[in-house]
Amino acid sequence: MRNTQDKLSEAIYRKYIEPTKRPRKHTIGIEIEMPVVDLSRKPADPDTSIEVSKSFMSRFGFEPAGKDSDGNINSMSDKATGDNLSFDCSYSNLELSMGVGSDLFEIKSRFEKYYSFLSSELSRKNCMLTGMGVNPYSGLDRSKPVPNERYRMLWHYLHSYKKHAGEVEMQFHDRPDFGTFTSASQVQLDVDYDSLIDVINTFGLLEPYKPLIFANSVLPEFPELLCVRNMLWERSMQGYNPHNIGMFADRLGSVDELVEYIRSQSVYCTVRDGKYIDFTPVPVGEYFSRSEITGEYYTEDGYKSITFAPEPDDLQYLRTFKFEDLTFRGTIEYRSTCCQPISDVMTVAAFHAGLNNRLQELGELLENDTVIYSHGYSATELQKMLSKRELPQFIDKKAVSRQLIRILDIASDGLKERGLGEESLLEPLYARAEGLQSPARKMAEGMENGLSIEHFIEEYAQI
Repeated sequence: MRNTQDKLSEAIYRKYIEPTKRPRKHTIGIEIEMPVVDLSRKPADPDTSIEVSKSFMSRFGFEPAGKDSDGNINSMSDKATGDNLSFDCSYSNLELSMGVGSDLFEIKSRFEKYYSFLSSELSRKNCMLTGMGVNPYSGLDRSKPVPNERYRMLWHYLHSYKKHAGEVEMQFHDRPDFGTFTSASQVQLDVDYDSLIDVINTFGLLEPYKPLIFANSVLPEFPELLCVRNMLWERSMQGYNPHNIGMFADRLGSVDELVEYIRSQSVYCTVRDGKYIDFTPVPVGEYFSRSEITGEYYTEDGYKSITFAPEPDDLQYLRTFKFEDLTFRGTIEYRSTCCQPISDVMTVAAFHAGLNNRLQELGELLENDTVIYSHGYSATELQKMLSKRELPQFIDKKAVSRQLIRILDIASDGLKERGLGEESLLEPLYARAEGLQSPARKMAEGMENGLSIEHFIEEYAQI
């Protein structure tokens, strides 16, 4: 039984915990962000993305779901499937959010149909979509945000980091525009109340292994990293409060502990009179105890200061980016994985869905793991270590490879239980596990041996 809680904890419980008690069909939601690349090595032209998306909407009968401040449609949906095309943060980062489903092959078929059309249209503009976790021309493509309230707010908030230097232990990086050029492959899976804490704890233990097969984001400014995308989130204003990003540092013991953890996460934006306001992050528990908050909002004449009183509905603007993120839908959103090469784009969903189906077996394997968990390092420390180009000296690569294959076998068995043949979608991951060869490592090593970035842009774009 839950202890007596105050109104805020009750609100958090209603928003995040209650949905996990509702009967659901245990479907899968998949979001795939992809860089739009101009092959002439120029910054991607927003007009190209806007024009191609109009053609897409006409071809597939999608309906407008959102417009930017200039009247351009930047989000469109299909009522029948729930599929959505949008632009995440910038017009050089296209996202296909697939409507929830229960058959990965059906979702894959729709995705490939959309992707093939978009690729054909973009090729006429000497552009393409590709399967990478960062735009390969991000050094050239200093994109601006989609001109709407939310993304202007986010841009302004992320660029405020210089004002906060020294306030937190973390050292900020100098790419606050990272949201415009980083691309993820995210999966949402329904979670039941009884297994909620086990899911978060078990998949947290899994996180250090994932970069070894899924890392796919490299930047010249950070040559030591194969999964730079996660670092860009963590060492930005999003990581001002470390509870908002990355991993849970400590094992959760109960739902009440999770509610308290959410209280410790920070709010950094809200809306008043249709205007997004951003402000210095404030932990939820403190935010709702204050009489007023001071922030800034956008006007055509520049950003203006505003002081306002917190309201209960502001809880909806708590935006976190945990690797295992509990949502108000009663799902866990798995957020740590880069966009994958398009031919392997369903591996992320298959991997998580299969393991989720064999949670107890996965938990037992990881709880007794001595391959990486016998050297005195926490899961958080190991995840950062194994995201790097050079692996720690204590790592036995053959043992790690064998353990990854055991994990893939568990995922495969979990998919076999679904009876849809989806275990075949894991096949590319076995080869990666055997050689500890993530897409990012393959690209980094290939370029050292004379292959061009254009070679990998093309290769990772193929279905």
